Amino acid sequence: MSLVRWIEVPQRSAGRLETVIGPERLGRLAEAAEQFRGRLGDRNIWTVSSTAVGGGVAEMLHVLLGYAHDLLVPVRWGVITGDAPFFALTKRVHNQIHGDQAGGPVGAAQAGHYMKILAANAVELLAEVRPGDLVLLHDPQTAGLAPLLAGAGASVAWRCHIGLDWQNEATEAAWNFLRPYLESAQMHVFSRRQYVPDWIPDGAAVIIPPSIDPFSPKNEELDATAVRTILAQIGVLDGGAPASPAFFERGDGTMGTITGRADVTAESLPGPDDPVVVQVSRWDRLKDMPGVMHGFATYAAAEPAGYLLLAGPAVAGVTDDPEGAGVFAECLLQWRELPPAIRRRVLLVTLPLEDTDENGVMVNALQRHAAVIVQKSLAEGFGLTVAEGMWKARPVIGSAVGGIIDQIVEGTGILLPNPHDLNAFAAALHELLTDLDAAHRMGAAAQAYVAEHYVGDLHLLRYAALFDALMQ
Repeated sequence: MSLVRWIEVPQRSAGRLETVIGPERLGRLAEAAEQFRGRLGDRNIWTVSSTAVGGGVAEMLHVLLGYAHDLLVPVRWGVITGDAPFFALTKRVHNQIHGDQAGGPVGAAQAGHYMKILAANAVELLAEVRPGDLVLLHDPQTAGLAPLLAGAGASVAWRCHIGLDWQNEATEAAWNFLRPYLESAQMHVFSRRQYVPDWIPDGAAVIIPPSIDPFSPKNEELDATAVRTILAQIGVLDGGAPASPAFFERGDGTMGTITGRADVTAESLPGPDDPVVVQVSRWDRLKDMPGVMHGFATYAAAEPAGYLLLAGPAVAGVTDDPEGAGVFAECLLQWRELPPAIRRRVLLVTLPLEDTDENGVMVNALQRHAAVIVQKSLAEGFGLTVAEGMWKARPVIGSAVGGIIDQIVEGTGILLPNPHDLNAFAAALHELLTDLDAAHRMGAAAQAYVAEHYVGDLHLLRYAALFDALMQ
């Protein structure tokens, strides 16, 4: 049985971006790709992660690699395999980078198991990767591959999609564990300058914010009829089953139909005209789904209108996140403890992951139907669900943590200075759900800001500069 899965990514037309970014930016991208191919020569580019579905990293890779194929840049994507103890350890390191001290420093036996798993994966990677090739590794799950691949002659960069603006004993423990592996990488990529550990030399750190694809199933334009049809079909909106299945455009340009259904925990469903507050994220403690639920309860105790919908992936579908099932179970227990009148206005929803495009269009419909989108994280590497919600011209309430700070600028949403302040969260909900004109203006400004700052052409140009640095 092969440990490394090679993911085939459909080609995506970069030319479609012109309607969003304009001809000048598109021309700059095409010219840069042509020049980059000449510098790349016969080298290949490899990107390695720990999952192909679930979460923003996998979603971005599907998009960016699709555009890279269209621009004739040779990139292959490998997904490593690990066992439960491996992913439990890497999740612990992930949480420590976000300041959570649970678990303490990694012991010698655990570190040994971590490298045993990665060494086995490296054997298969090195059957494909040649000396001089460029390798981009993603997050703590892959960090231990850096010395193995670099030792075989590859030029290695490590991409960290998470981070924290401040340091404590937990972050120190995480970086002490990762540093011996990462010192073999030539370049280190972070979403924000504040996330770069002080032991990484200035010339070896690159800042690359993530991006959205406006034409992916998760972000493509959907009219109100399509949105309501999709939501009724997957079981989260009242109004009866649609007469015909919902259609959507897949990432490869072909048409698909919605065949799956969400797993919905609810005592009642919102009607088509009920205002709905939506948070879409992993079932991750740092996303604070329970806090969103209790903050909404504070709002709902005084306001008779509105529903809350908390949506995340099917808990068995994200292989590199062993905490998901536990966090969902905690949300379920706390949902049951809500006062009955509030509980009937809260939905817990898990979305199937078997079909990535279908999952994306379900999220798209949820966000487009939302009156308000929330990302009340306690810590956040970047929080791309914020940009996704903003792209759909929806007002977003987000915590003033991590990359959310970069996305929600004045006039484009509401930042919560303290994500634990549920009264402030409830007040923000009241503001946006009662002043519809202000919410509309905020959503329009948010969409324009995303188009200017967080579309994939900029992301690809920054990666080209990173790979140029690796080739020097």
